[in-house]
Amino acid sequence: MKTTPLFLFGFLFFFWFWINPSAAHEVSSEDIEALRGLQGIQLTHYVWLGGKHMLTGYDHLLFLLGVIFYIRRLRDVVVLVSLFALGHSLTLILGVVFNLGVNPFLVDAIIGLSVVYKGFDNLGGFRMLFSERPNEKLVVLVFGLFHGLGLATKLEAVAVRDDGLVANLLAFNVGVELGQVTALVVALGLLKLLPVLRDKALIGHAVNVCILTAGFAFMTYQIQQYLALSV
Repeated sequence: MKTTPLFLFGFLFFFWFWINPSAAHEVSSEDIEALRGLQGIQLTHYVWLGGKHMLTGYDHLLFLLGVIFYIRRLRDVVVLVSLFALGHSLTLILGVVFNLGVNPFLVDAIIGLSVVYKGFDNLGGFRMLFSERPNEKLVVLVFGLFHGLGLATKLEAVAVRDDGLVANLLAFNVGVELGQVTALVVALGLLKLLPVLRDKALIGHAVNVCILTAGFAFMTYQIQQYLALSV
């Protein structure tokens, strides 16, 4: 057990510097330029953008990984992921259609907080402090709403045209869902093939400490960006 601190430090060190908080779920300049010139309904382009956005958005992926990490029954995974999808689909579509204009840095800070929450929850933090966990279904739905707002702020940066707006939004959301399903299949496969990830307390704790740390890094970065622009 003498190697435990070294293992945790090495894992956290790698994870911290491997992730660039500024790059989480951003729409690349190349994608923005490619879509700005398009007019009307462009289902293929928006499905592709939605899938790419989800698969490269580590903040969304870390939250989902935290949600399913200790769940054994597929039915429970489906329920929670469906609630998350419902939440982010609602705010994604409503946020763009009604141009809510929410501050992207504050929304992203809350998304970072959702990642911190899952890491802390999986480490038993709520049971230790309050003797019970929050309602998992409600929490996943609420954080799903904020994840959807985050997606909406990024999609607004693409300057989606009014012509074909609803169809393109639905296509983007379909792409997000396809990307989410792909990521979940990979994650569930790894957890099934490598049960040591969650069966061994040391490794399970290390993974969730890293989830918490990455979420905290992303959250503080977004808060700093917000404060810098508010001065």
